[in-house]
Amino acid sequence: MQVLLDTNILLDVLLKRLPWEAEAAAIWQASEESRLVSSVTSLSVANMFYVARRHSGLEKAFHAVHECLQVCNILPVARDTLQAGLALPGKDFEDNLQIVAAVEAGLDAVVTRNPADFAACPLPVLTPQELLARLSMPNAQR
Repeated sequence: MQVLLDTNILLDVLLKRLPWEAEAAAIWQASEESRLVSSVTSLSVANMFYVARRHSGLEKAFHAVHECLQVCNILPVARDTLQAGLALPGKDFEDNLQIVAAVEAGLDAVVTRNPADFAACPLPVLTPQELLARLSMPNAQR
């Protein structure tokens, strides 16, 4: 299964944010073990760095970026992505960009703690719990 991880999932695992860290860490581990192909947008990596630097300092922020680059595919946010994001009806431009990037990349789903923010998404939108449940199913039932 190929998914886009929303920025909140990245922050949960890399900054060890409670109470969400355990589920995000399980998703991260599935990615490291190649049971899941996780992608993030280049915008998410930049946003994660900004939040991590403010939360944990410069060294940990750079480490978080390094970890992300090791585990995740990075989806570009180019001019066409930006224009398509403007055309979506969602209220949050950043979430719209996530949707467009996931669709452009042909991913299977978007994973977020905030599914309501992705109402305009034509792909399945899964919570971390829903994704982990799917990953625990036999291959034929995913």
